[in-house]
Amino acid sequence: MVQDYVAIDLETTGLDAKRDRIIEVGAIRVRGGAAEETFHSMVNPRRRLNPQIRELTGIRDEMVVQAPEIGDIIAGIVCFCDGLPLLGHHVIFDYSFLKRAAVNRGIAFDKDGIDTLKLCRQLMPAEESKSLEAACAFFGIARAGAHRALGDAGDAHRLYQVLAGRFPEAGEAFVAKPMIYKVKKEQPASKKQKEDLRYLLKYHKIDLPVEIEDLSRNEISRFQDRIISQYGRIR
Repeated sequence: MVQDYVAIDLETTGLDAKRDRIIEVGAIRVRGGAAEETFHSMVNPRRRLNPQIRELTGIRDEMVVQAPEIGDIIAGIVCFCDGLPLLGHHVIFDYSFLKRAAVNRGIAFDKDGIDTLKLCRQLMPAEESKSLEAACAFFGIARAGAHRALGDAGDAHRLYQVLAGRFPEAGEAFVAKPMIYKVKKEQPASKKQKEDLRYLLKYHKIDLPVEIEDLSRNEISRFQDRIISQYGRIR
């Protein structure tokens, strides 16, 4: 049973690491099965939060607008996780966002992972929901703070400890495994790309809830494609 790891969780603007941004990071360094140190930060996504995210997390725009951007703290996160596997509920989701941020800053971040969601799918009854909320309820774990990064990281840690204690015969399932997420460094958008996007938005009278100056080349291309698909080209 792995007993040294970093339990980690992110809150984000959406579910796609290519399109969405981190808004909160919570991590707990665990040694010998006991929480040793925590890392927490709000993160400025350089875009307005949509109502669904505000409702789910309770995070408001004013809570992130003065926070550091992920590029400013990713080195600290990587240092906090140094030498330890990551643990989380569907941990590849969190890893994909962090790996992208690290690559964009030229920082190596290749990690092994322990996924409590996969453990629940293997060890819980098939008819039971395997969400973090449902799994904690099933095993009688009082939640620390649902849909907030540090609270969910703590819940994943406690869930893992309960699973490890109850299912010692499933030792192989608790082995940390390499996480594979391939990503290339994003290139900054050109001046012409930004101008073209602004003109497209003006032409279609669209209020895009992002800071255009902060967008990468690929992000602008994706926004343009979506706008043209929905509203049509400039005539």
